[in-house]
Amino acid sequence: MKNNIVLIGMPGAGKSTVGVVLAKVAGHRFVDSDLVIQETTGKLLHELITEHGMEGFLEIENKINAELNITKAIIATGGSVIYGEEAMEHLKEIGLVVYLKLSLESIADRLGDLKQRGVALKEGWGLKELYEERVPLYEKYADLVIDCEQKSIREITEEIAREYEKIRNR
Repeated sequence: MKNNIVLIGMPGAGKSTVGVVLAKVAGHRFVDSDLVIQETTGKLLHELITEHGMEGFLEIENKINAELNITKAIIATGGSVIYGEEAMEHLKEIGLVVYLKLSLESIADRLGDLKQRGVALKEGWGLKELYEERVPLYEKYADLVIDCEQKSIREITEEIAREYEKIRNR
């Protein structure tokens, strides 16, 4: 049985916030894969993007996520994890992949400077282009989609916990 829950979604969707609360509720540990990347490389995400370019960063992210070896954890991933096929195959093997879905407008309201947040953006792209490219990939890999519009952190975590139990008891 998969005993991890993997959270995917756009930057600002609440993966880390929901992940911490969910870990407390489930009695699991919390792992932020962006922090694992920073610890492994000794660099901040935006430094990695500056140093290696977007493609190089995505390769690093893919490799580190594909090698995550953890159990009983809530894993909050970086928004760009869905570009790494090996990473996503591995994460689906070790956990239930949950897409925290929000509208473009809600994401835009929550986000500040994308570059400062270490968001992997193609040259000349803005949030709209990024959103339109990523949403189909989030949907492709998700075992469970949680619509987070107008919901509190508590409502979202309760919904994930409820659905996770249903799946575990099948």
